[in-house]
Amino acid sequence: MFEKIQHQVSLAGTSLINYLVMISKNLNQPFAIIFDMDGVIVDSNPTHTVALRKFCEMHGHYLTDEELKLKVYGRANKDWLPDIFGDQMTPTDYKKLADEKEALFRKLFEPIIQPLNGLIHFLESLKKNGVSMAVASSAPPENVVFTLEKTGTKKYFNIMLDETSFSRGKPDPEIYLKTASLLNFAPEKCIVFEDSIAGVEAARKAGCKVIGITTTHTKKEFIGTDLVINNFEGLGIQKLVKLNC
Repeated sequence: MFEKIQHQVSLAGTSLINYLVMISKNLNQPFAIIFDMDGVIVDSNPTHTVALRKFCEMHGHYLTDEELKLKVYGRANKDWLPDIFGDQMTPTDYKKLADEKEALFRKLFEPIIQPLNGLIHFLESLKKNGVSMAVASSAPPENVVFTLEKTGTKKYFNIMLDETSFSRGKPDPEIYLKTASLLNFAPEKCIVFEDSIAGVEAARKAGCKVIGITTTHTKKEFIGTDLVINNFEGLGIQKLVKLNC
């Protein structure tokens, strides 16, 4: 048990004392909630797919659905771009490509963006019950601001992480360990909502409970989730309490 705590402390980039203080601050709150963004706050992956295909084809690359699932979804641009475009370009080149792709995505998504079914009611319920919440996304900061503002969900989150908040992308657990630390909760007391395989793996490695959402993958494709849902409709606090017991 102590070795596991030491490992989490190391990955979170904090000290053992700070970690123990973090845990003690929220002993009276049963859990915190961490939301991935794409595929969780919004069903954006169909538009990401269109944008990705258009963007890659403009640069002479053609991706299958399987390649998108395995190489792109749930990963930061800095991690998947070298897999598709090769690793010989400079960081400046990658940044230009990422900015181009994301600008195309926002242009396509803005006319149709809306929160996932049941999300607003669920967020209101969490807020009313004093549940701590955060967004932890592999998306660039421009997309996080764009998505949360356009869906009217920014007001629910004091903590929002984007691709600039961590150095190692999913499936590495860094993003969820850092988010748990910022929430002042032990990872074991955090429930993560994820839509990607890489994201589920990252959350599990961090020690969090994980709820999969079937916007990107089918229920059968999820491995290691504690629960799988289609959207937030009908999801209540009591189910989360039972999940975290």
